[in-house]
Amino acid sequence: MVYETDNKTVDDALERVLSGERLDRTDGVALLAQPVEALAEAGAAVRDRFGDGTVDACSIVNAKAGNCAEDCGFCAQSVHFDTGIDTYDFIGPEKVLEAAKRAERDGAQRFGIVVAEKGVSKQHRPEEWEEVLEAIRLVRDECALEIDASLGILTEEEAEILVEEGINHYNHNIETSPRYFPEIVDTHSFEDRVQTLEIAKDAGMDLCAGVILGMGETPTDRVDAAIALQEIGISSLPVNVLNPVEGTPLAEQGAAITTEEIVKTVAVYKLLHPESRVRLTGGREVNLAPDEQHLPLEAGADGLLTGDYLTTEGQSPGDDIEIIERAGLEPNQETNEFDPEAVKARHRDAAESSTDSAASTGAEPSDD
Repeated sequence: MVYETDNKTVDDALERVLSGERLDRTDGVALLAQPVEALAEAGAAVRDRFGDGTVDACSIVNAKAGNCAEDCGFCAQSVHFDTGIDTYDFIGPEKVLEAAKRAERDGAQRFGIVVAEKGVSKQHRPEEWEEVLEAIRLVRDECALEIDASLGILTEEEAEILVEEGINHYNHNIETSPRYFPEIVDTHSFEDRVQTLEIAKDAGMDLCAGVILGMGETPTDRVDAAIALQEIGISSLPVNVLNPVEGTPLAEQGAAITTEEIVKTVAVYKLLHPESRVRLTGGREVNLAPDEQHLPLEAGADGLLTGDYLTTEGQSPGDDIEIIERAGLEPNQETNEFDPEAVKARHRDAAESSTDSAASTGAEPSDD
């Protein structure tokens, strides 16, 4: 099949990608300047060629919240900022399992165990480390889900143990380009993040590493981040969009990105990473109107994070399935077979029950 968008720059790049060539930084910068319509067509064409026509849903649990010593300027969980979030130590294996079972019922294929700290340390916090391993074992043994982890920096020994216990993907976002990273984080370097990704990959884990758009970075920074991820070698590229949290340094500027820029960036990322899942993650509901959320999927995205995020609420998995279907795609069911109609009905009934309950007490319906 021949794909044409009637834009020479986009068509030339698309032909090269479909023939197996990897695009570079010059290509990415040139592409990001092209019209959104042509880029969306090209991103979808790449997904059609290299993908399976499905959107892969993952879900996460914030297994340890707040009091993180790092100073990432976007993060509500940093001890450096007064954001008013609930903080707690590791929630324990059984509660992690409960969250995994909810994710399984909601059609997730992957489940990520996330902690807020520089790193879960086998050496310095051995009891917490063992609890994390026990949680991994419970989810592995009782759920039809691929298990991912986001535990901060890793030693080689820790990475090898995680592989032995069944971790499939390791998530460690690079956040932005090497140039712009020091504007966002002071307490560790871009190279520190890359080192952890390399340790995880060398141990045998696939990598889930991505970015946050709208932090004040330039379009070229967005391309440079994708090129850095090319060099690392990833299988999933989560695309977050800044959801400014009051109390963080980035809250004052707001999210500096438009819908068109989000869609164009997703499409270019798919051209630069044709065989990776480009995954819509945090901030999409805040930065895209309800009737816009299908647009990145139509532009090549083929993954999303469903349910709640680390410190902010997401929309229901039932709504996410409807967005996937609106884009002309289907939910992935490779690992966890489920009934999409049942998921939609369950969440619709829950929303209606919440509204009825609020009405009966005279309260306003809550978004919580």
